[in-house]
Amino acid sequence: MSAPRAVAWAVADPYAAALRTGRGPLFLRRADGWLLPLEVERWCARADPADRTVLDRCEGAVLDVGCGPGRLVAELAARGRTVLGIDVSEAAVDRTVRRLGSGPPGPDPATGGGRALRRSVFEPLPGEGHWGTVLLMDGNIGIGGDPGALLDRVARLLSPGGLLIAETAAVDVDELSEVEVVDHTGARAGGGAFPWARLGTPALLRYAGRAGWRSVGQWAAGGRRFAALRSLPGARPPERATRTASSSAEPPKRTAVISSQRAGKPSAGRPVADR
Repeated sequence: MSAPRAVAWAVADPYAAALRTGRGPLFLRRADGWLLPLEVERWCARADPADRTVLDRCEGAVLDVGCGPGRLVAELAARGRTVLGIDVSEAAVDRTVRRLGSGPPGPDPATGGGRALRRSVFEPLPGEGHWGTVLLMDGNIGIGGDPGALLDRVARLLSPGGLLIAETAAVDVDELSEVEVVDHTGARAGGGAFPWARLGTPALLRYAGRAGWRSVGQWAAGGRRFAALRSLPGARPPERATRTASSSAEPPKRTAVISSQRAGKPSAGRPVADR
């Protein structure tokens, strides 16, 4: 997969514009025309009660993968936690930095405070092997369209026995597809489609079991679902071939509802995999 194709969404004008204004509508669109509304207003607001059920469970220094405009990074920093948000979108990182009033990220989890960095999860990151918690919120378990590879990568980022908290789809689905970012006019990224995955909790637990993770919690809040997984000491996967931003294809967040209409006429519908 070429680099322009992989990071198409990250330079998409509709996505950057939505983050700058804090407003949608914005969608992921599959090749068959189904639309996945993105919750721009919620991401740009403060952490909500459902978010706080996740943040209350965090341990040690926290790495927020696909941090978007930084609501969770800001909340954790306000709590005095060491936290680093990463995102491949320049607009997302800029908004997070403004929220924090911070400079460049520190070199490792011991630095303290809140920081944000424009980086793919598959690129070299500060503090690899020393993070206490990794967050994959808002459907970011779908990053790259390869949940097994993402779980392997997260295991190498965490300290032994570290915690992964992921937000899953509200239905039992295991779907891999290619999508584009579009706005309500249908304007899209010039770089084309990128791979994306959507997992319910049962599917996540299947992938996790094969990758050597142990489930330590599942819960629902605010109509959203979450799962906590513990990396098993000694079960860290061997290094795969080096992956870079060209293989990350980090999609902007999750959707809870899918429309069978075109971008100009969104309406709620069944999950894609449940058609």
